Amino acid sequence: MKAITILQPWANLIACGAKKIETRSWATKYRGPLAIHAGRTVPSMDLFTPRVEKALWNEDTPLGKVIAIAELIDCVDMTIERIAEWKDTYGKDEIAFGHFEPGRYAWILANVRQIEPVPAKGRQRLWEWEHP
Repeated sequence: MKAITILQPWANLIACGAKKIETRSWATKYRGPLAIHAGRTVPSMDLFTPRVEKALWNEDTPLGKVIAIAELIDCVDMTIERIAEWKDTYGKDEIAFGHFEPGRYAWILANVRQIEPVPAKGRQRLWEWEHP
């Protein structure tokens, strides 16, 4: 199964259904099941403000583990018009949880389900995860 490594707490936000769009600097043609891997790197607290509150992070936050399975249903380039439309469609929290600006790409996720965390070594870009 394809997987993507995402820093915490953004991986948790996807796993709990609060974040439905993952923003990236690169596009993918892949559509289908996508394992959400929480990276091992402890994020810099500078990244939390203003986009994500520090309260979303604690010592129990899983690191280095696949924590959810989602369906990647689309990948679209971001335009000023699309971003403005999404503010109404998805709400300002979704916009706050990503890096929305023209020239970047929005990976649209659906049918997210949390799983019992499974240790895995993450990688950059999309990678293959062998589900145990």
